[in-house]
Amino acid sequence: MMADTDSFTTTGLLRESGSRDVCEDFLTDEATVDKVAAAMPGDATSQRMAELFGAMGDPTRLRLLLALSRAELCVCDLSELLGVSVSAVSHQLRLLRALRLVKFRRQGRQSFYSLDDFHVEHLIRMGLDHVHDQDGIR
Repeated sequence: MMADTDSFTTTGLLRESGSRDVCEDFLTDEATVDKVAAAMPGDATSQRMAELFGAMGDPTRLRLLLALSRAELCVCDLSELLGVSVSAVSHQLRLLRALRLVKFRRQGRQSFYSLDDFHVEHLIRMGLDHVHDQDGIR
């Protein structure tokens, strides 16, 4: 498989800058590239995944998800826990609901939130495990 001129230029620039984390010769394994390309999700799926991970990239939204991974909480509890206004919590929860990361239920005049399903909990736990492993924390 031949690389386009931009690939050669980019590789050359990286090599010239002293970077050792790139190939010195631009060669591809066509069979492996074809196999991986066939297994890659489509653009729409990639876009949805980027939105999901982007939502978790915001510190306030991540802290909301971390709290909800421990217990179902109402908006007032989340506001107190995170030290942000009820309005700010509600705004972030609306976004997380739109991405189906959290769900809510009404009880009287209160709204209680929890993680949408085990997939979200798994993402949160895996992220924590990854960070703890890197930091040597268990």
